[in-house]
Amino acid sequence: MKIGLGLSHNYLLEVRGRKSGRIYSTPVNVLEVNGNRYLVAPRGYTEWVKNVLAGSEASLAKGSHREQLHLQALPDGEKPAILKAYLDNFKTTVQRYFPIPAGSPVESFQLLAERYPVFLINPKP
Repeated sequence: MKIGLGLSHNYLLEVRGRKSGRIYSTPVNVLEVNGNRYLVAPRGYTEWVKNVLAGSEASLAKGSHREQLHLQALPDGEKPAILKAYLDNFKTTVQRYFPIPAGSPVESFQLLAERYPVFLINPKP
């Protein structure tokens, strides 16, 4: 049951399985930076990430509201600033997934970029 409680950045990401075709849900934190919204996979290349990469379409759900999306994977060179903002904003829940502490300089994220998928959230056309 999705009753819509939680913080404003908490959503359920719903993605179709690349093999099964079933819809899978996972809780995510949506990060807003400079008017853009992003999803970061703090646990790396998990099943939801592989499903998104196979199809690039998903939806964000909160309560009875559902938004259809197109998720665009960012290249590693564009990830450091987003990864820093993500860790700095959500450190209480995601610090354990990062080998460097929140507040680290953006340059520290350069070597980590390939480990963490980052997606720009676009409305589905």
